[in-house]
Amino acid sequence: MQAGGLSLLGLGLADFLKLRATAATHAPRDTNVIFLWLPGGPPHLETYDMKPEAPMEFRGDFRPIRTNVPGIDVCELMPLHAKCADKYTIVRSCCHEFSDHGGGHKRFMTGRRPKEPTGFVNDAPAATSIMANRLGAQTRDGLPNVIVGTDTGRQGLNVFSLGPAWMGASNTPFIFHGDPSETDFRLDHLALRDGMAGRLDDRMALLDGFDRLRREVDARGEMAAMDDFNRQAVGMLTSEKVREAFDLSREPRSVRERYGMHRYGQRGLLARRLVEAGCRFVSMVWEIADDRSRMPKNCTYNWDSHAVNCHLFDDLRWRLPRYDQALTALIEDIHARGLDRDTLLIATGEFGRTPRINEQTGTQTGVKQPGRDHWPNAMSMLVSGGGMRTGQIVGATNAKGEHPVDRILSPNDLWATVYRHLGIDHNAHTTDLNGVPQRILPFGNPIGEILPRGA
Repeated sequence: MQAGGLSLLGLGLADFLKLRATAATHAPRDTNVIFLWLPGGPPHLETYDMKPEAPMEFRGDFRPIRTNVPGIDVCELMPLHAKCADKYTIVRSCCHEFSDHGGGHKRFMTGRRPKEPTGFVNDAPAATSIMANRLGAQTRDGLPNVIVGTDTGRQGLNVFSLGPAWMGASNTPFIFHGDPSETDFRLDHLALRDGMAGRLDDRMALLDGFDRLRREVDARGEMAAMDDFNRQAVGMLTSEKVREAFDLSREPRSVRERYGMHRYGQRGLLARRLVEAGCRFVSMVWEIADDRSRMPKNCTYNWDSHAVNCHLFDDLRWRLPRYDQALTALIEDIHARGLDRDTLLIATGEFGRTPRINEQTGTQTGVKQPGRDHWPNAMSMLVSGGGMRTGQIVGATNAKGEHPVDRILSPNDLWATVYRHLGIDHNAHTTDLNGVPQRILPFGNPIGEILPRGA
């Protein structure tokens, strides 16, 4: 293990069990969420809010195609989306005011307007910390209730503004990293080092002999919780249910191939396995779609499609088919397995892209190429499952996709919907490290158009 007293055990639960406390309040354990995070900001005009009648410098190269729901069109590069539009809703009218990646991440992830418009370090807790606090530390089988999966090297709390801020370090998600599409993928956090198995009992016994003084004077309660964290770590290491949940080899080859043998696909499949195992909130970060060795030179690793980063349209020709395959497989799998009442699925980034296309010289290609810049004034997201009403579009932007003109929403309305689904009262209060009451969500309401009928 990498940090604090956990290193004593020689385990591998770096972030989640580092400082984590069991919550006093537990929401009902029969609902869960899969949150697909698309960092960089997907271009709404190339995915879910196409404007075929707009001037060329706005509409771009691609054309919309019809879906199985009249009135819902999607990009021609997402033909699998067209076959299951009855199983999802597109929200086209979400917006906020922060155009920097850091500010956008903080604004979206915390449901609060950050004090600084740049940088990724939170001054308010991420929604994952609220959930960790309210849902409890682990499931009955030892799995974390709040899990985040990322690429290796992107697993820090501050990379995607997942910091707990005034909720304290005890309320952090369990973050794992790696590429589940690799044949030798293994979760190092859950692996015992050589020779450790026979020493676990001795290690745990040593905990009872430690001096408690540091724990008693620690205002944040971090050291006071250390014994529990170590025991939770051991519980995860010795839990067959935990190992099974992360073991994709248990899935039929045909299922894995339907999701796609790439990072988007296998992370999506892993998310489904984790919620089936009982996890309440699973977020999978979909940045690079596939192994970098297979990525064309004029593409980029995430959704940040500035012209200096990539050729917007070539990047999407490479990225969107993988996204289309993975997301629709997850949508259809959730429904086929009877999870669609309890599992809410969301796919979104921190903002959209500028409606007007610009050209710049690419840093990798050295030639002029098209791109779109940051645009928080309008963005699209997809919602499925959770018993929500589907086969519809919520909200609309103007003719050039510049800003909402109908049903203006913010990230807070999405989080209010998520909290409601998980049984968390978004109007309730929690307390910060100084004991000052803080509202879970300062403003926002569940998106009524998608809530289950009669709700």
